[in-house]
Amino acid sequence: MLDILVLAAGKGTRMRSDLPKVLHPVGGKALVQHVADTARAVGGEQILIIVGHGAEKVQEKMAAPDVKFVLQAEQLGTGHAVQQALPQLRNDATVLILYGDVPLTRAETLQKLIAGVNDKQMGLLTVDLPDPTGYGRIVRDEKNAVVAIVEHKDADDEQKKIREINTGIMAVKAAHLQKWLPQLKNNNAQGEYYLTDIIAMAKADNIAIHVEQPNAVEEVEGINNRQQQAALERFYQKQKANELMVAGVTLLDPSRIDVRGNLSAGRDVVIDVNCVFEGDVVLGDGVIIEPNCVIINSKIGNNTRIKAYSHIEEAVMAADCDIGPYARLRPGTDLADEVKIGNFVETKKAVIAKGSKVNHLSYVGDAKVGSKVNVGAGTITCNYDGVNKFKTEIGDNAFIGSNSALIAPVKIGAGATVGAGSVITRDVEDAELAVGRGKQRNIQGWERPKKH
Repeated sequence: MLDILVLAAGKGTRMRSDLPKVLHPVGGKALVQHVADTARAVGGEQILIIVGHGAEKVQEKMAAPDVKFVLQAEQLGTGHAVQQALPQLRNDATVLILYGDVPLTRAETLQKLIAGVNDKQMGLLTVDLPDPTGYGRIVRDEKNAVVAIVEHKDADDEQKKIREINTGIMAVKAAHLQKWLPQLKNNNAQGEYYLTDIIAMAKADNIAIHVEQPNAVEEVEGINNRQQQAALERFYQKQKANELMVAGVTLLDPSRIDVRGNLSAGRDVVIDVNCVFEGDVVLGDGVIIEPNCVIINSKIGNNTRIKAYSHIEEAVMAADCDIGPYARLRPGTDLADEVKIGNFVETKKAVIAKGSKVNHLSYVGDAKVGSKVNVGAGTITCNYDGVNKFKTEIGDNAFIGSNSALIAPVKIGAGATVGAGSVITRDVEDAELAVGRGKQRNIQGWERPKKH
């Protein structure tokens, strides 16, 4: 039985932000969301998030069936924070204590820590730092057993030489917390109730301290300022890049990719520099993403090429499509095989069938386009009258001449042709030619105006 506490009540003054610190992002996801997701991955049956500063915002963001919130009205230290949650803990549970501003701890690390907890032993996550300044030191006895944690401000000169530091992450039986936490005192340099003081209490009660360490220091690094946020962002992105390359993806520069969600890719995928992936993105086999593209919550079919500077959001495309450069595919775009969307083309709620082309400088919105349609440069489906949206339908093999405006609701039949420069306000039947433009007049003897 596992209860997980997430301490998320701090203000984060050094972030210099109106947003609670734990809601700032790494990898496109709030810090505390990373922690909650990890809590679920290790099997947390009950997640208790301790809130304080910006409590309403944190609760709104993190509301979920398996989450309960505990208010720490005054921030009087980590021990005080955990005290607030005592009534919510199940008596026979193991309690894992995490921090809402420490986002990248691996589930595997925490599982090893939890495995060492029983009625006679608690778990403590530590790490060795080249420069431990500012951190609580792990004090061991002559048998190398942990006997105490001394905060930096309370440490003597000899203790300050210790490089092994406390990460704050620990796992302990709820029954032990219920005994130890009421005994905490705040007679220290900070005037706070330190959770770390329970280590000495455990020693006094002959409860052994089982120690684990993470694979990388970044797993246990917290975020207190923008510099630390940026550093962990780069570490996170490096991890994501390595995962993609292990899976067979070619990254032309692994240091210039940002994954802010979940990116899955098939075989022989190539991603060029400065591409951003947000939300859930799926890339099929043989997909090529050229430089400076942004792809959000989209699925891209096999052998499709996304050319440079394209922006794709909540769109689906099948195999062998050719997109961009400088294309914008907005939500609801659904492309069949072999569709071509060219430079400076925008689509929205457009379902386009196999082999059709929208090559240049066009807008296709709220539209259903058949197969092998050619939409000329500068064409607009005029789908909005200022209040309501209307649909345009274009049949198979239709040809829409350049600089045409299709005033929805309107249907263009199969095999129909719309002459360039036309404004179409009525349906066009199959195989018809529609021309809707003013008659041209050529005036002889006309002189341009001249400046006086």
